[in-house]
Formats: sequence, C-alpha cells, structure tokens
Amino acid sequence: MSFGDPNNPYGQQPPQGQPGYPQQAPQGVPPQYGYPQQPAPGVPPQYGYPQQPAAYPGYPAPGMPGMPGTGMPPLAHWGLRVGAYLLDLLIIAGPMYALGFIDLGTASDPANAKPGMFFAIGVLYAIGMAVFQLYREGSTGQSIGKKIVGISVRREADGNVLGFGMAFVRKLAHALDSLPCYIGWLWPLWDDKSQTFADKVCSTVVIRVPKG
Repeated sequence: MSFGDPNNPYGQQPPQGQPGYPQQAPQGVPPQYGYPQQPAPGVPPQYGYPQQPAAYPGYPAPGMPGMPGTGMPPLAHWGLRVGAYLLDLLIIAGPMYALGFIDLGTASDPANAKPGMFFAIGVLYAIGMAVFQLYREGSTGQSIGKKIVGISVRREADGNVLGFGMAFVRKLAHALDSLPCYIGWLWPLWDDKSQTFADKVCSTVVIRVPKG
C-alpha cells in the first residue's frame, strides 16, 4: 500500500485548475469562462461594470443604456432669469438709494445737496453686497435672487459650480450681451440651451433647482 512520495509528507497537492484554486488565463489566450472579462471596445458597459457618472446628480448621463435623456436638469426660462436679476439688483442698489434719499431729506437745500454720509454708507454697502453675491454665485451657483426663484448657474460640461474666479469672468462677459443693442440678454428666449452670449463664452448654463 503506497502513501505517495515519502519526501512529501503532506501527500499530493491537487493540480492547478482544480476547484478551489484560482486560475489565471494563459498568456496570449483570450479570457474564457471563469476568467475576469472586460467589455470589448465600443460595446456599452453591461451589468457589473462601472458606467459613466451623470454630470448632474440625479439625472442620467448622456448615452446610458436604457436611460435616454440629456443628463441635464430643466433649463431656467428667461422669465426666471430676469426675476432673479431684478431681485439681486434691488438687494444691492435699493438700500444705497434709500440712504441717498435720507441725505436729500435732511439737507437744508435739497436742490443743491451733494452726496452725504448716508449715501457714502450706501455705496460701501452696495460694493460689499455685490462681492458677497458674486461669492455665493461662484460657490453655490446661486445669488440670493437666484435662490429665491429656484435657479442655479453651473458649468455646462460637468454640472459643477463655477468658483469665484469664473463667476467674476462671467459677470465681465455680460458686457458682450449689452454691446449689440442688448440682444445677448434676449438670446435665451430662442436659444436651444437658453444661454446668453456670456454663457456661451464661459460654457455655463442656468438650470432650475428646488427652492429653499
């Protein structure tokens, strides 16, 4: 009766390829059943493989199998954008002019009155509030007015917020909207992406978001 090789006290080991032992695909041989497989080039990813993440959270990415759509939330229409702009303008400039009228009301000769202390305070307020609004828009996508009406400005490519620097550049780019008879401000009325000229230059879109 043989117990195997006397130099191998543990007996024979099962040959490679038996159940319970991981197998490696031979070099140069295409992967078969039991070996990890990767989808072929140009073939949409199937179950078990990571898919392209959506640019805008909560909305499907373009081209995902079985999930048609642009991957972008609803765009803000022109009326919402105008409403947000007017609210922001009122928040920034309203107190400044109100303080200026206090100067006029307290002047001994309102017809010849010059800007006084209250108007100077109003100017400082307007500058500070404008910078704060720009910071909010860059860091959250929403100024106070945009938050009230439920819209947000985002990068068109990935849905991220702009950051303070790009938000500032976008404000400067609005000069392009005013040059040709203010036509750029009206462009969202018929544009497919509801973009102004500044949006197109900076690759931004304004989308609708829940109010809050």
